[in-house]
Amino acid sequence: MKQGIHPTYYPDAKVTCASCGTTWTTGSTKQEIRVETCSNCHPFFTGEQGRIVDMEGQVDRFYKKLQVRQNYVEEKKTRAESKVSPKRPIAELELTARPVAALEKAGIKEVGQFLAKLAEGEDAVLAIEGFGRKSLIDIKKKLRALGYTLPETAETPAT
Repeated sequence: MKQGIHPTYYPDAKVTCASCGTTWTTGSTKQEIRVETCSNCHPFFTGEQGRIVDMEGQVDRFYKKLQVRQNYVEEKKTRAESKVSPKRPIAELELTARPVAALEKAGIKEVGQFLAKLAEGEDAVLAIEGFGRKSLIDIKKKLRALGYTLPETAETPAT
């Protein structure tokens, strides 16, 4: 063995468990050792597998991350549902002012009301004063893009 390169060996090093306070002696290069769990209190050795040893709040941080993820998923679902809600105002569809004003004058202020009118047929929608074919095409495109399902109309008026 070379002289002067090896650490000091302590044959009676004191080991202390931070969880249960148990102490014992062993041989080590450190005079005093502190451990977080020992064989007396670790769930694997004690048979209490259901108990979770929380070291420095790791379990709490994990549960907080799960809660944040759950909140994000619920918020995303709520936004997706509100995107295709029949209660959505027509004004939010970013149409020009004329068709929005014509629909409001006819008493149609929500997408659900417009879809009900469209279910009666395109003629019923085109009969609204100030609402023409171009406006109908634009609103249909916008509704399809947002994910709405448009009612099937058997009749298509000739221009």
